[in-house]
Amino acid sequence: MDTGTHIVMGVALGGLATIDPVISNDPALFNAVLVGTIVGSHAPDFDTVLKLKNNATYIRHHRGITHSIPAVLMWGILIASMIHLFIPEKSFFHIWLWTAIAVIIHVLVDIFNAYGTQAYRPFSNRWVAYGFINTFDPYIFFLHIAGIAAWALGANPAFIWAVIYSVIVLYYIKRYMDKRFIVKKINSYFSDVEQIATSPTIKQNYWRVAITTKDRFYVGVVDNNHIEIIDEFTRVPLPDTELMKVAKTDKNIAAFLSFSPVYRWEINEYKDYTEVRFIDLRYRSKGHYPFVAVVQIDDSMHITSSYTGWIFSEKKLQHKLYAEESPI
Repeated sequence: MDTGTHIVMGVALGGLATIDPVISNDPALFNAVLVGTIVGSHAPDFDTVLKLKNNATYIRHHRGITHSIPAVLMWGILIASMIHLFIPEKSFFHIWLWTAIAVIIHVLVDIFNAYGTQAYRPFSNRWVAYGFINTFDPYIFFLHIAGIAAWALGANPAFIWAVIYSVIVLYYIKRYMDKRFIVKKINSYFSDVEQIATSPTIKQNYWRVAITTKDRFYVGVVDNNHIEIIDEFTRVPLPDTELMKVAKTDKNIAAFLSFSPVYRWEINEYKDYTEVRFIDLRYRSKGHYPFVAVVQIDDSMHITSSYTGWIFSEKKLQHKLYAEESPI
């Protein structure tokens, strides 16, 4: 989920913690728990700092090890221990418990959007992306805002958040059923379907889909349960050539391939270099596929420049290729 949603979830969990009379009757302990739930709700995304290094590092590692099983266990202990240093007389167990719950919920809700996480590490490095909740879901976000407002006005926080989270659980079930219907409908239209990547949008009944069959890719939208195919591409395996082998050694290309399960590729030859471009098919927006990886290789098979990330114009991409740090 987005940062704002994670933060309001942390506030909500702090309120829900007051179901425990030990916390509700001790203001100092409650404040410590609230700090723990807010920090814990955002902690797995501290790896965002990797973006300061370069996009390749960020894409390869964001929502990776920081969302893994060992990290989930570590975050709760680490954050609770730091808070406990300031109030050693208060219950470490209560601070740790609610902080750990906040961390777990952060990772749990992240697996339901299209971006996903590597939540099963160290047992599996595969990306887990169930794709039925948008990264920013206005229903979830504003339910939390309404709950915070009601709490600020004096409503019982334990009751408020118990009700709101019951509604959100039902909402998740509803969105899951929506996705099941879409997947079933697609499977009834296409034969040899190998994979369906669904990306819900902010609009409740509007989804993006990328369909992989045995020999083709289909990109489309689902609007009020009506499927419209917008683009279609022949599925061509990567060639076993020296050019492609060199391209795959580049850090930006490697990061893209480790993350993207549905992509097409193209090779463009120019006077002084050959460009290899990889295009993720899951994120079509306004007639454009903005998530790409590009590498330029000269005639001596040396990588001269490369880039991966979100680009919405060819002009900006070319600027990035020359502005980025040399991959050599």
